[in-house]
Amino acid sequence: MAAAGASAPGADAGAVRALREAFQRAGYTTDGVARLLGPVAHAALGRGETVPARRATTGGGPLETLVRLFLLQLPVPRAAAAAALPLDDGTALGVIGAAGTGEHVRALVDVRPYAEAGDDDGGWWVVSDLGTGLDGVSAPLRDDHVVGVGGASTTLAQLTVRNPVGSTLDVGTGSGVQALHATRHSGRVVATDISERALAMARLTAALSGVDVELRRGSLFEPVAGERFDLIVSNPPFVVSPGGRHTYRDSGLPLDEVCARLVREAPGHLAPGGTFQSLANWVHVRGEDWQERVAGWLPADGVDALVVQREVQDPAEYVALWLRDSGEEGGDDAGYLGYLRRYDEWLAAFEAARVEAVGFGTVSVRRIDGPSRRHLEEWPWAVEQPLGPHVDGWFDRRAWLARHDDAGLLGARLRVADDVVQEQTGPPGAEHPEHLVLRQLGGYRRPFPCGTATAALVGACDGRVTAGALVEAVAAVLGEDPAQARTGLVADLRTLVEWGLLAPV
Repeated sequence: MAAAGASAPGADAGAVRALREAFQRAGYTTDGVARLLGPVAHAALGRGETVPARRATTGGGPLETLVRLFLLQLPVPRAAAAAALPLDDGTALGVIGAAGTGEHVRALVDVRPYAEAGDDDGGWWVVSDLGTGLDGVSAPLRDDHVVGVGGASTTLAQLTVRNPVGSTLDVGTGSGVQALHATRHSGRVVATDISERALAMARLTAALSGVDVELRRGSLFEPVAGERFDLIVSNPPFVVSPGGRHTYRDSGLPLDEVCARLVREAPGHLAPGGTFQSLANWVHVRGEDWQERVAGWLPADGVDALVVQREVQDPAEYVALWLRDSGEEGGDDAGYLGYLRRYDEWLAAFEAARVEAVGFGTVSVRRIDGPSRRHLEEWPWAVEQPLGPHVDGWFDRRAWLARHDDAGLLGARLRVADDVVQEQTGPPGAEHPEHLVLRQLGGYRRPFPCGTATAALVGACDGRVTAGALVEAVAAVLGEDPAQARTGLVADLRTLVEWGLLAPV
């Protein structure tokens, strides 16, 4: 049963326009809120601590009122609310309602400013259900809770390739965050969700933000049967859980089947050269390699795939995380007993399925002609954000390498990337270092341990001479057999080009 709360908001065009204009007048934008709160209060609010922001918003002005109303979830005096936004329109949209005796109003949904990094256009407003956990106070979320901007949504937004495209599909749109980003570089955006409540939130998100998004209801790719898109993104209900308690996180399918279906079916909806990107969870089953499991979701032909496992949690850590996320941790005596029961049932389900851990990661797929190419790895270290341009470059370089055999690679002119540095260790004053590492400072920030010959070769790659000529020169300087040097260096060249430390001119 859903917890008590507001019904789904509406999207009357006139009321939406009036509300948007009120937000703009008040400066209720990401930059406006940050300036009002200052760095300390802004950072504290990001951690769910409201006291610094309460102290910074006591003046009663329109922006302060909107911050207290929506971001701090506080009742505000009706007169102050009326000075900040049109009360009748906000009430008609289901955004605000009376609190207590009616002398105050409160937010019924979360409406918060959101923008891309460096956005000079004022950004958007994302509508979602009110969250839980402010100042450590949690309450169970309704079963059809719709989440707003969070760590998962921003991770996917930063991962996504942002080339101009004709069409984008957002599968499982929720409050519409990914669809908003897509409108900046897509001629047409279609967003789907199985939840009518989520679609209502996404509809108001798009309307308030002044963008066009075509919304359809249904599971996974059912609403777009027979259609193809240039870009498909998805932040699905990937949590591996027994049953389907919360629609925002639980699919109701066994284990990681929702992610498996998504990855299996997405290539069939990609236009030639199209890209699919998703967050995913997968189980580590006793006696089974996670890479073989996830690789089995991908077709044998027609895709180039990059699967990166960013984090692994043991079953207890995983269950506790998601019970806390949905506000089910602790509470009164009845809530505490329910928490213990759900925790135990979840662990029992993992034990029965021989699940030893759960991995969290990203899946990026590009449609190609010919046999599939798959790269799966674990990479828990810090990366440069946004990753989208680096993922796009990785696909392009993989395609270039597929078109160039060893002779073609040696005949190409290569240039070392600007963000590559060389690190070496050894005794001070030693003629030869004990360890040499070429490190990429951007993208995935990859280290590439190498020998003297490879380091010398990369250092000479300035785009003016072919790689083959440089190999011959390095071999001559080091006194090595050219044929043997060529065999070892070609493999290094391919890896260095693939990950962007070297780039074809």
